[in-house]
Amino acid sequence: DRELLGFTTVDRSLFTARNNNLLGFLLSTNNHTQKELQKQQHYSFAMPPKNKKKGNEPEDLGLMKAARFGRVKNNLSMGFVGLPNVGKSTLTNLLAGASHAEAANYPFCTIDPNVVTCVVPDQKFKYLANVYKPPSVVPAVLKIVDIAGLIAGASEGAGLGNAFLSHIAAVDGIFHLVRAFDSDEIVHVDDSVDPIRDLETIQQELCLKDKETLTKVCDKEKDRIRKEKGASRSSDVPLSDLFQGAYDKCKALIDSNTPVQTGDFGDAEVDIIKEWGLITTKPQIYVVNMSQKNFIRKGSKWLPKIQEWVKSHGGGQIIPMSCEFEQALFDLKDYPDEQQQFLDDCTQQAKDLGLTGPQFVAKSVIPRIIRSGRAALCLQSFYTAGPKEVRAWTIMKGCAAPQAAGVIHTDFERGFIKAEVANFDDFKALSGGQPSMAKVKEAGKYRQEGKGYIMQEGDIVVFMHNVTASKKK
Repeated sequence: DRELLGFTTVDRSLFTARNNNLLGFLLSTNNHTQKELQKQQHYSFAMPPKNKKKGNEPEDLGLMKAARFGRVKNNLSMGFVGLPNVGKSTLTNLLAGASHAEAANYPFCTIDPNVVTCVVPDQKFKYLANVYKPPSVVPAVLKIVDIAGLIAGASEGAGLGNAFLSHIAAVDGIFHLVRAFDSDEIVHVDDSVDPIRDLETIQQELCLKDKETLTKVCDKEKDRIRKEKGASRSSDVPLSDLFQGAYDKCKALIDSNTPVQTGDFGDAEVDIIKEWGLITTKPQIYVVNMSQKNFIRKGSKWLPKIQEWVKSHGGGQIIPMSCEFEQALFDLKDYPDEQQQFLDDCTQQAKDLGLTGPQFVAKSVIPRIIRSGRAALCLQSFYTAGPKEVRAWTIMKGCAAPQAAGVIHTDFERGFIKAEVANFDDFKALSGGQPSMAKVKEAGKYRQEGKGYIMQEGDIVVFMHNVTASKKK
């Protein structure tokens, strides 16, 4: 019997800012066994229960620690990486809600990176917009970059390798898209479908590029030391223990074809490695593009093998999906009744196979991909809401109130006095659907926070500030 592995869900743990170093966060796959159906084992979609921390024990941050190496910015981007013809441009189009990229059936059709912005699905924002009904509504967005397809030898310039690697170096996180569907109409660059081979190809090319970067970094550091000591160019100078230790750890990971971001590093080592510009320090999310048939029944012969490969290469989040299914659903966007009928028909197909339960109800995975990409970049939202505008503002997790105010306007940060904050759940429970904070204030749930306040996901905020003209020198 063909072994089927159902889709995995992610127990996303939050991360905090400590000593100005943004800690990594857990993105682990978690399967829940269900009853055996037709002698085939399936796994539940249900979100696993959140782990409770005992006392002051630190959270288990797991293997996905790439956040430590990331840039501290609010306008970060995710890039699609994969071989040609795996569905990168199609999925980019779907994420953006419009056909921006040239989705064509030939290698390297995306030569220059195609950049789109996609609206972040957010029920809290939607609720605020419906309550206040302002003339201006501005949701949070995620920037997505569709990068040219890579082939074996890209690190040495094969195909569009050099362009690919420079484009991927410019993004902050990676959607690693792998093909797990057969099609006579869509050619595979290697003439056959083998996701494990494709994963190895991409990972090897990224690691080879990082290996080249490490050599240059080491040579550059030795040149710096020689210049500092006044030594000749031919002299061999020792590296500092800290630098050498970080270098050796990175080299060992790269030599084993494992992303650097999965390694164990101290804060001082992280500060050094961040300056090296290694591609494999970026967070990676593995997206598996399946056929519509396999997506409906939530299974594929490749999924267990892909999960095992990811686990053996440092771990990470796996999102199975189907561009074929998503495109068919998107094409019916102007016909809501037909769109719902399509979803019902797909759910019925699963029932006909004896597959029932909430995990087999057909629905789009696009929102999950967007939210996962945003979480991988350590981004979150706070809201400003009033009669003129409801807006979601994007900030880094662990951001303090003054810096959040600076996202609206630099004067807000410079002249920060306080933040008046309401929790979204309190507003929803107490406001009675009215566009007013009066009931929230009456209940004592409207807070005043100072400069040390760390912003929380979903805060509704009014910033108080006072900026005087700068004195002339």
